[in-house]
Amino acid sequence: MLEKTQQLPQEQLIDSDYFIYCLEAVEDIEIDAVTEAQKKLEQLTTQYGVASIYNTCDTIEGLESSLDALVLDAHNFKDYEIIYLVIKGEANNICLNDYCYTLQEIAEIFEGRLEGKILHFSNAKVLDLDAEEAQYFLDITGAKGISGYGNASNEITSSNLDIAFFNLFKEDANMLDVVEELHQRHYKICKLLDFRLYY
Repeated sequence: MLEKTQQLPQEQLIDSDYFIYCLEAVEDIEIDAVTEAQKKLEQLTTQYGVASIYNTCDTIEGLESSLDALVLDAHNFKDYEIIYLVIKGEANNICLNDYCYTLQEIAEIFEGRLEGKILHFSNAKVLDLDAEEAQYFLDITGAKGISGYGNASNEITSSNLDIAFFNLFKEDANMLDVVEELHQRHYKICKLLDFRLYY
């Protein structure tokens, strides 16, 4: 078994016109523990009415099969716009159980399969790409943007800001307007965590 899925009842999925797809890296998918990301996604649903699908992975194969299932299932989830990744890593890589993969490698795995999506990284991973690295990822995957934070967590998780970011998309589909609004409403924390968007 590669993943565990927490899913809303089908009628809730049909009623909701906007989704967040969250994939969180854990040490062992067999251990069933409620994470902060899960709690925040529940808050997003109860407070703001934004539905989410939550999966975990502990290997690169698990990551790939989770995103593959999502892409193949796109008729059910065609309105999700954001893939929320809670995965550790450095500037240009992600780490799963002590194995690190560059974003270029990730781009090649998902070539052409992230069309129109925004990949948003929590601050479990610092996101720091040069223009060429970002453009390569966007060109290869078809993603609309990559967002995340330039500063490591330092005891402050980005989860509250992530939730605010996702909720703004419910009100406005324009990615740049959303980022501007996010900075206006949450200027201090955006600056502290160094929110950034590559598009």
